[in-house]
Amino acid sequence: MGIWDNVKSSVSNMNDSLQQQVGRIRNKDFSEAVTATCALIAAADGNISAEERQKTAGFIASNPALSHFDVVQLQERFSYYCTKLSGDFDFGKIEALQVIGKLKKKEELARTLIQLGIVIGAADGDFDDDEKKVVREICHAVGVDPVQFDL
Repeated sequence: MGIWDNVKSSVSNMNDSLQQQVGRIRNKDFSEAVTATCALIAAADGNISAEERQKTAGFIASNPALSHFDVVQLQERFSYYCTKLSGDFDFGKIEALQVIGKLKKKEELARTLIQLGIVIGAADGDFDDDEKKVVREICHAVGVDPVQFDL
C-alpha cells in the first residue's frame, strides 16, 4: 500500500471517529471554532477562491460529522469568516484563531477540532503544506502539540 493510500485510509478512519465524537458535542464554541477552522483552511494559501469556498461549503453541508449542527448556521458563520479573511487576511486570521482558542481548556473539543481540520484539509485529496501549517497554528491556539497529529 502506498503512502497516499495510507493517508486516505487514516483520514477515512478519522472521519468515522469524528462522527461519533462530534455527535456528543452540542457546544456553540465548538461549532463556531469549526466554521473558523473551515475558513482558515480554505484560505490556507492566503487567498480564498470562489471554488475553494464552494468546495468547503459543500463539505460542511455533506460531512456526516457535522450533521449534528444546523448546516445553515454553519455555512453562514463560514461565510462570515471567509469575508473577514478576504477583507483583511491578517485581522481575519487573528479573529478566527481567537475563536478557536476558546477551546484551549477543553481538551476533548480541541483534539476533535484538530482532527476535523485534518479531514477538511485532506477532503480534496491533497493535504498540502499550507493546510498543514494552518492546522499546526490551530494546534497552538488550543494548546495541543501538533506532533501528536504528525504535523
